[in-house]
Amino acid sequence: MKVLFIVNDAPYGSEKTYNAIRLAMALQKDHPGREVRIFLMADAVTAALPAQGTPQGYYNIERMMRSVIARGGQVKICGGCCEARGIKSLPLLEGAEVSNMGQLALWTAESEKVLVF
Repeated sequence: MKVLFIVNDAPYGSEKTYNAIRLAMALQKDHPGREVRIFLMADAVTAALPAQGTPQGYYNIERMMRSVIARGGQVKICGGCCEARGIKSLPLLEGAEVSNMGQLALWTAESEKVLVF
């Protein structure tokens, strides 16, 4: 089963991105065989940037995203959203890649479940 997470909020400030990624992690852990795909849009594109510093005891989206990728999850980020935020040329987490709406449309059509955060 393919599960697509479409994430729109910044990685910090609200907990929507945190909740999306931790659900993705739980699916990978508790339901092996599910294909987890994450598409970051709008302010969520910054979740794919490396070197995120958070206070001790606070969740870290970078570490969470690395965990999803390490377990075979796919992460793509909206190129237009990156351009709008001036981050298209910045390095990304290993395993994350800039993509486009065509890829999101394909993932949506292929997925049995689509969750939007």
